[in-house]
Amino acid sequence: MSQPPEPAFEAPWHAQLFALTVHLNEAGHFGWGDWAEAFGATLKRHGLARELDGGDDYFNAWLETLETFLIARDMAEAGALGEMRAAWERAYLATPHGAPVVLDD
Repeated sequence: MSQPPEPAFEAPWHAQLFALTVHLNEAGHFGWGDWAEAFGATLKRHGLARELDGGDDYFNAWLETLETFLIARDMAEAGALGEMRAAWERAYLATPHGAPVVLDD
């Protein structure tokens, strides 16, 4: 009997972040060449301090790159991104283990 395949992503937010990035690229907000260059620079910068494990470290670098792209292309404001990040952190810390994380209105 064969084993089920390993999930492509370690965590749901990794898949969501990847899908959002692909959507923004397909909508014409940036090209993959620009993305690859910026993401490579972020990975290099993160990797100089420690070895990346391909999980959260990798996707935290991905998120940092996407946030930088959103700000540089006037699709988001740095302050608004910071507020959103803080709101998600508060929601995450207040959510019981195993329950879905939901932002307050």
